[in-house]
Amino acid sequence: MSTKKLTMMSVLVAIGVVGAQYIWFPAGVAKAYPVQHAINVMSAVMLGTGPAVMVAFLIGLIRNALGLGTLLAFPGGMIGAFLAGYLYSKVDKKWAAATGEVIGTGVIGAFIAFPVSNFLLGTSVGAWFFIPSFLVSSVAGAAIGWIVVSRLRVFIRSTIQS
Repeated sequence: MSTKKLTMMSVLVAIGVVGAQYIWFPAGVAKAYPVQHAINVMSAVMLGTGPAVMVAFLIGLIRNALGLGTLLAFPGGMIGAFLAGYLYSKVDKKWAAATGEVIGTGVIGAFIAFPVSNFLLGTSVGAWFFIPSFLVSSVAGAAIGWIVVSRLRVFIRSTIQS
């Protein structure tokens, strides 16, 4: 990995950790934190699938280490980042990354959150409990990420590749 790519990953991790504390809104019974989802779309398009998953993992790890997140950040964030990067690599369209983030986090991540919350966190809510809040958060974040990457993609890609 190039130094520029690692630097971009570090910047995205920092934005994800700090931004999540300041940008949120109520989403039914939960709070929506769209920054992680925006970062997933941006890193998938600008850096690729592997780095996007690593960025999502590091954001979740740092937020949990600081007591600012939950274990549910891992399955949702990493699956969303993977699917965003995978779909973008296959279709080469920014909307594919945003769609992958919504499906990966909002649907698949919500279903994976059920056993994580049941066995590791000791809560007994059903899988359908997570889908609405995960979807609201991932749709909002994916839209933000898509808008940002649509405006900055040429600049950032040329910066990373050179």
